[in-house]
Amino acid sequence: MEIKLSKEAIGWFKQEMEAESGDYIRFYARYGGSSPFHEGFSLGMNREQPHEIGVETVVDSIHFYIEKADEWFFNAHHLIVNVDTNTDELSYTYEK
Repeated sequence: MEIKLSKEAIGWFKQEMEAESGDYIRFYARYGGSSPFHEGFSLGMNREQPHEIGVETVVDSIHFYIEKADEWFFNAHHLIVNVDTNTDELSYTYEK
């Protein structure tokens, strides 16, 4: 399992969240909504220091990660993070 971020997504984090070198951005399972794998859960994201990293990708010294406790949500799929050009918001897809 990997976290893959497009160049546009990295730019979004730097601009919208003011992410900079040394920051940690967590992707996690949150209650509510739906996902391709789990009804009643959706993907959340915030800036937070890790407790026990399960998956991590570092780009421009910014750490993007998923806690071990949240790996179940991704159902052994890679998380692909991009930007929707129509809304200028993040979009998430999953690939095996």
